[in-house]
Amino acid sequence: MLLIVLMMQKLSAQELYIFSEPASNMPAKSLSIKQTAKLLNDQNNIFRQRQLTELMIGLNKNLMLHIGTTFSTMFTDNIKWESVKLYAKYRFFENDKMQAHFRMAAFTEAAYSNNNPVLDEISLDGDQRGVQLGLIATQLIHKLALSSTISIAENYQLSRFNKVIPQPNAYQAISYSLSAGYLLLPKEYINYSQTNINVYIELLGQKSIDQNKYFIDLAPAAQFIFNSAVKVNTGYRFQLNGNMQRMSSNSFLISIEWLFLNVLK
Repeated sequence: MLLIVLMMQKLSAQELYIFSEPASNMPAKSLSIKQTAKLLNDQNNIFRQRQLTELMIGLNKNLMLHIGTTFSTMFTDNIKWESVKLYAKYRFFENDKMQAHFRMAAFTEAAYSNNNPVLDEISLDGDQRGVQLGLIATQLIHKLALSSTISIAENYQLSRFNKVIPQPNAYQAISYSLSAGYLLLPKEYINYSQTNINVYIELLGQKSIDQNKYFIDLAPAAQFIFNSAVKVNTGYRFQLNGNMQRMSSNSFLISIEWLFLNVLK
């Protein structure tokens, strides 16, 4: 049974996207710990970083949860705690075939942040407090995986409710992504200890509802999976076009994730 689970992980490895989530879930009754570093220079060319620590739980084959917290220097000179968030994803449709599948999922996310920046981009990874709802569709065909996400987000920053000095910023937005992943190695699956190498390209965008502001980013990335349990991600995200006020229009991402199977009884 364990070998079957590991083989399924190998089959769907190329849909473990770096900057977005697929419609597929992690294995049931498993836990995963993920540490992510976001690195950038802000608009004043000052180096900033954010550390995101997440605990991910596969409750069953259709439902998974993320609980995360962040520390950063995004708005201060010294690193400090800034936010906590909860993410839930439910897979409600699947059509599995040999070396191919199509899946759809719905997700929701809520975040609290002690930051109160005046930014147009709505981000719940530490920058702001708010909620998000969305849908994901993912198609796997042998070594190629394609995925699309659309969501709506609400920013509940204190500046939104300032009646004395109204802030003309974006507080409602539609976000979307188009992602592709390809399995480079191994050429042929033999055992679970083989190293996986996946490459990705993701198009990420956001359009405000209450303001005429938007951005479109492109994000190439690479992923290495060791012993079907340890995943290392690297990616670079840069803006193609847009007029939103953002912390930065480009950034680097590095993360490492540990998967523990059959932890939950």
